[in-house]
Amino acid sequence: MGGLGIWALPVLLGASFWRACEGRGGVEMANKAQDVPDGLQQLQYEGAEKNPNQSGGPCRTTYCGRGRECAVRRQTGRAECVCQEKCRGSFVPVCGSDGHFYENHCEVYRTACLQKRRIYVVHSKDCFFKVDTCTMAEYNRLKGLLLDMRPGDLAEGESPPINAMEQRKALVNTMFKYLDRNHDGHLSSEELAQISMKEHIEDSLLECTMQDLLRYDDYNNDGILNLQEFYTAFQVVQLSLPEDERVSIATVTVGLSTVLSCTIQGTLRPPIIWKRNDIVLNFLDLEDINDFGDDGSLYITKVTTIHTGNYSCHAYGYEELSQTHVLQVNVPPVILVYPETQAQEPGVAASLHCHAVGIPDPKLTWLKNGLDLQPHSSKQLSLIANGSELHINSVRYEDTGAYTCIAKNEVGVDEDISSLFIEDSARKTLANILWREEGLSVGNMFYIFSDEGVTILQPTDCEIRRHIKRSERIMATYEEMCPKSEGVPSQHCVWGSAVNVRDKYIYISQPLQKRLLLIDTQAQKVIQAVETDPVPVRLYYDKSHDQVWVLSWGDIQKTNPTLQVIVQASVEELHHTIPMQLQRVEDFYIPPTNLIITHIRFGFVFLKAEPAVHKIDLETFHRVKTISLKDYSCVPARMAYTHLSGYYFIQCQGKNHSIPQLLIDTVTDAVIGTNHGVTGSPFVSPDGRYVVTPDSRSKKLTVQTISFQGELQLNHELNISAPISDLVFQPSFTESNQYVAVASSAQGSDLLFSDLSVGRAEYLRNLKEPLSASHWPWGDTNRVVVSSNPFGQYLVTPSAQSLFVLDGIQRSLHCEVSDIKRGNTVVWVGEV
Repeated sequence: MGGLGIWALPVLLGASFWRACEGRGGVEMANKAQDVPDGLQQLQYEGAEKNPNQSGGPCRTTYCGRGRECAVRRQTGRAECVCQEKCRGSFVPVCGSDGHFYENHCEVYRTACLQKRRIYVVHSKDCFFKVDTCTMAEYNRLKGLLLDMRPGDLAEGESPPINAMEQRKALVNTMFKYLDRNHDGHLSSEELAQISMKEHIEDSLLECTMQDLLRYDDYNNDGILNLQEFYTAFQVVQLSLPEDERVSIATVTVGLSTVLSCTIQGTLRPPIIWKRNDIVLNFLDLEDINDFGDDGSLYITKVTTIHTGNYSCHAYGYEELSQTHVLQVNVPPVILVYPETQAQEPGVAASLHCHAVGIPDPKLTWLKNGLDLQPHSSKQLSLIANGSELHINSVRYEDTGAYTCIAKNEVGVDEDISSLFIEDSARKTLANILWREEGLSVGNMFYIFSDEGVTILQPTDCEIRRHIKRSERIMATYEEMCPKSEGVPSQHCVWGSAVNVRDKYIYISQPLQKRLLLIDTQAQKVIQAVETDPVPVRLYYDKSHDQVWVLSWGDIQKTNPTLQVIVQASVEELHHTIPMQLQRVEDFYIPPTNLIITHIRFGFVFLKAEPAVHKIDLETFHRVKTISLKDYSCVPARMAYTHLSGYYFIQCQGKNHSIPQLLIDTVTDAVIGTNHGVTGSPFVSPDGRYVVTPDSRSKKLTVQTISFQGELQLNHELNISAPISDLVFQPSFTESNQYVAVASSAQGSDLLFSDLSVGRAEYLRNLKEPLSASHWPWGDTNRVVVSSNPFGQYLVTPSAQSLFVLDGIQRSLHCEVSDIKRGNTVVWVGEV
C-alpha cells in the first residue's frame, strides 16, 4: 500500500531527524494564495508546453517561486507560471501548518499552489506523533462519498450491467474518467486536488483527503493511480472463467485423495470460497477436507462415497461468478456368490448366484474351470438378470466343476468361486454330506416368535424344523422361556424386537420380563437371559462393532426411556448391558452396513420433544455433537441414510406426519433443507440408490433416486390405498443391480411389490388381516415383512392368526402356516 510505511520513520530516525528539521530556521512561508494568478492552478494548460529547465526561451527570465514552474503557451509563445506538476523524489519529511505530513518541502509549496491557500512548514513533532485521523473507516467514507457523487457524464442509452459486480465496475470506470482531467489514463496528485476543490470534498468534515487515495492504493509507489489500482481501491475485481469450465466433472477412486482446482482467474483475486450444498467449507473443522491450498484448491485427503456430489467455488464477495465441480466416487467391485459349494443329483436343476456391487455398476462374466462359458450357444446353460444367476436346466456329471463369477468395472475387478458337484445319492461324498447338513439343517431358516414360543421354519418346503415351546428351560438358569407375566391373564410369550448376530445368535427382547434371551442357532436352544432396564422394546445389531443396542421404555407409558449396549455380542460369554449416559431417550438410529460400507463410525440419538439429533461415537459412546433442527420446528421420528453423497433423511413428528423430511449432509453435519416437500417415513435400498417414502396422509408412495453423481431426483409416485406398516428391499430376479420394494399394509390384507427402476406395481391380495394396534403396543409396525436377502426368493409376513410364506420370484403365495398367533417378530438366519 503506497506510502503506508512512512509512519514508522520518525521512530527509526530518532533525534537526528528532528535536528535536521530544526536547522532550517523557525518558520518557512509558502506562496501566498493571492500571489498565484487566477487560472494558473490547472495541472496543464491546453496548448501549454512546460519547460522545467527554464534555461532558454521565454522561461529563461521568468521566475515562478517555490511550488510553481514555468510553462510556455503555444498560441502566444508567452511564459506563464503554473503549479508544479511533481517534486523530486527526495524524502525529507516535514510537517505542514495544515496538520498534514509531507515527504519534502517541495510537496508543501506545490500543495499550497494547488489548493490556493497559505501553507507553511511547522518545525514541530506533533504531526508525526498524533494519531492518524484517516483510518480505514474514514477512508471508506471518502470512497463512498466519491461513488455517491455520480458524475453527470454517465453514459446514457447503454444496456444496464448484468450483475452487481458489473454495475460497480461501470460506476468506477465513469468516476475514473471524471477524475482523469488530462485523459492520460492516470490520476496524479494534482488531479485529485483539483477534484477535491471542485466538489468541495474537504468541506465534508472528512478526516481523509483525496491524497489518501495515493497513500492507501498506489501499490507500485509511482505517485499516480492507474485504472487497475483504482479498481482495487473501490473493490472492483475483474474475474474470468471460461464458459466451458463453468462445470467440471471429476472422477476419483474411493480411498484415494483428490484436488479440485478453482479456475476462476483475475488480478488481485480475493480468497476462494468452497461450498457443498450451499454450506461454506473453508471455516469448518472437517476431517477429510482440511487444506484449501495457497491457490484456493479444495483437497480431500481420503475420498469415500459420502463425498459424492457437487462442490462450487467463487471468489470471496463475488458469488455471481462460480464454478461447479461434480465429483463422482468410483468403487471397485465387491462380490458374493451363493452357494459356495453345492451337491446335486443328475437330472435336477441347479442355480449359481453372484451378487456384485460397485460404482459404476460392474459387468458380470462366468468361467468354468478357468475357461469362458458360452451360455448363449447352449440349451443347458442360461444367464438370468444380466449374469447374476447361472442356471443349469438338468445337471450332468460333466457339469461338476468350479464356476468363477467375475465382476469388473472401470476401476477394478473381483471374483469368487461357486463349486458344483454332481453325484447320485448312492455315492455321497463328504462335500455332499456337509452341504446337505449345513445348508439345510440349521441355516437358511426363518425364526418366528409367537404366543406359543419360537417356530423355526424352512421356507423351501414350508417345513417346521423345530418348535421351542414357551415352557422350555433356559440352559444357564433353568427358568422357563416364557413365565407367566404380571397382569397377563394367561401364560403366553410376549416378544418385542429380535436381531441376528452373525448367524450365530439371535437376541430377542421380552418387554414384560425386562430381559433379552439369547438363542444359539446351532443348538436351536435358549442359552442365556440378559437383564435390561424395564420394557426393552427395540434392538439393533451394529456389525461394525459387534454391539447390540437396546432401547427400553421404563414402563408401558414410556416415562423413563433408556439406552443400553451389549458389547462383543457374538462372543461366547455371559453378556451384560452397559448404560448410555443419556436421559429422556426417544429413539436411536445406526446406519446399516453393506458390501461396500463395512464400517460405521457414528450413530444418532433422539431425545423426547427435542428438535435435534445427537451424534454418538459408536466406539466410545460419547456424544460428538448436537445437530439442531429448531429452525425447521422438527422433532425427529425416524432416520434413513444413503452412502451415496451421504444424505441423512429425517422424518419429523407431527399430525399425520405432515412436516416435510429434512436432509442432513454427512460431510458437514449441517441441515441443508427439506427433501423436496416429501413427507412420511423414509426407507433406503441397500445400494443407497433408492429412497422410498410411504405417506399415509397423502396415500402416496414416493420413489426417489440418487445418481452416482449424488443428485437426488424424484423418480415416480404410486397411489396406496392404506397406510404402510413395513417395507423391505429384495434384489430383482430379472435385472442386475436393481431392487423391488415389498410393503405390507397396516390395515389391509394386501402386499405391494414395486419395481423401483420402472415404477411398476403389483399387489398380492387376501393375506388376511394384520394384528390390531392394541395387540402390538411396541411400535407402528404391526405387520412385518421379512426377506431372505440377498439371494433368497422367499419372504414371510404374519397375520393375526397365521404366517404367510411368499415366493418373491413369482410374487405369489407359497404357503400358509396356521396356528401362529401374534407372530410379528421374525428373523432370517442363513447365507441366502
